[in-house]
Amino acid sequence: MGKRDRGCMNMAQQFAVIGLGRFGMSVARTLSELAQEVFAIDVNEEKVQRIAPTVTHAVVADVTDIDAMRSIGIRNVDVAVITVGSEIKASMVGTMVLKELGVRTIVAKANDDLHGKVLEKLGADKVVFPERDGGWRLARLLTSTNLIEQIDLDPDYSIVELTAPASLTGKSLAELAVRARFGVYIMAIRSGRAMTVAPGADDVIHEGDVLVVIGRNDLLQRFRKS
Repeated sequence: MGKRDRGCMNMAQQFAVIGLGRFGMSVARTLSELAQEVFAIDVNEEKVQRIAPTVTHAVVADVTDIDAMRSIGIRNVDVAVITVGSEIKASMVGTMVLKELGVRTIVAKANDDLHGKVLEKLGADKVVFPERDGGWRLARLLTSTNLIEQIDLDPDYSIVELTAPASLTGKSLAELAVRARFGVYIMAIRSGRAMTVAPGADDVIHEGDVLVVIGRNDLLQRFRKS
């Protein structure tokens, strides 16, 4: 895996998903569906072969083997997601290996809070818990440039907290006509420490504001890209 020109913000990122259990498979498949470059890694050849048609690259390798990780160029990925949380030793050693090799961002799956704290101490930039973070949800969070948090109300509707898209800044809600244009509803606007709940038509969105928005998932996705 080679390094790429970062001048174009719309280019796909490179993700390594290490550990192809149910959670890892979900993350890898969703990232691929989101048009990202996915490098799937597991010690189990059968799992690697199963995911191979879906992802950019798939390889049999052990995350605890620093030489193996170095040889496949793991340091060149933008984000490495270690999903071998059930194998506590492997997740901890793997986190240290990736940190040692200079991986930019390391996301690690943990079984519980104590495991998570250890992973953070070892260098994980983000710790996720499978009972709280579905694989598809993690993939969406990883690939969104402005999404801060998402609360799924049901399979079709969510509440999202996101940094205001640049195209909306400097305009009032009346000018933007968000509900008419996008079919979503802005529930609140946070500017610095000030929070405006149920903002009115005259409220203006400023650069850096955080919006709390509710709507159908496909419409929220379109709104985030506006």
